[in-house]
Amino acid sequence: MQSRRQFLALGASCVWSFNTGDAVGAVPAAPINFGLTPVLLTNDLELLTKLKAYLSRKTGREVQLVQRRTYEEITGLLLTGQLDGAWICGYPFAQFREQLSLIAVPVWRGKPLYQSYLIAPKGRAATSIDDLRGDIHAFSDPNSNSGYLVTASLLAEKKLRPDQFFRQVIFTYGHRNVVRAVASGLAQSGSVDGYVWEVMTTIEPELTNKTEIVRVSELLGFPPVACLKSRRESEGVRLLHRALVEMAKDDEGRHVLNLLKLDGFADEPESVFDTITAKMMLIRSLGS
Repeated sequence: MQSRRQFLALGASCVWSFNTGDAVGAVPAAPINFGLTPVLLTNDLELLTKLKAYLSRKTGREVQLVQRRTYEEITGLLLTGQLDGAWICGYPFAQFREQLSLIAVPVWRGKPLYQSYLIAPKGRAATSIDDLRGDIHAFSDPNSNSGYLVTASLLAEKKLRPDQFFRQVIFTYGHRNVVRAVASGLAQSGSVDGYVWEVMTTIEPELTNKTEIVRVSELLGFPPVACLKSRRESEGVRLLHRALVEMAKDDEGRHVLNLLKLDGFADEPESVFDTITAKMMLIRSLGS
């Protein structure tokens, strides 16, 4: 009997050790790496902290926010599989449409759309792009839709490249910086994200009040959150998608949206970005 009791006790001990070992040695789920391009407020500590906290809680996984100076750097990390998803721009999405898939598209003022603004210093007598010929012109990023492509395609319709139309072009690597450049006189005109300019009017009116809008583009697909097509059905991407599209239904999520001045995120067809793709093809036809 003693031997039997010892055997049962040993067996129970082995089961307990095995189960405990599983719990102690369990490998935690890998973090979700989420890339952010230099869009509005990405240097805002409160926003970044709240966004990270919301996404981590909602996905049940640690979410690491990855930032870089240029659109090209974040797009490169996304294409090489180093990011699960990234908030990019419509232009990179058009460039790599065969490789990328939409996770969600932001909704602003009730639509998944925004516009590009041509801006100039306050009081300047300019009503069209023709009035900006010979300017020092500030672009945001060579891979930005609203901060480069829209203006470049407008000039392509005239069979011109930006360097042929403007006296000098500069890249500020941030839409906020375009507004700063024009407001300070560093640039005589600029191409900027209309969403950024409008939001800045509520948080930094001292800057936007020194500029004025010369031209507003047609409505275009809002900078989307995208992933590699090969990862669209991965757990990390599915969790990220759910967290984004349900953000407006969550108290913490609504606070993040309020900081971003967005209505929410939604599922949208890729056709939302067809107009951007057409602009890209136009400037390519000029060898740009």
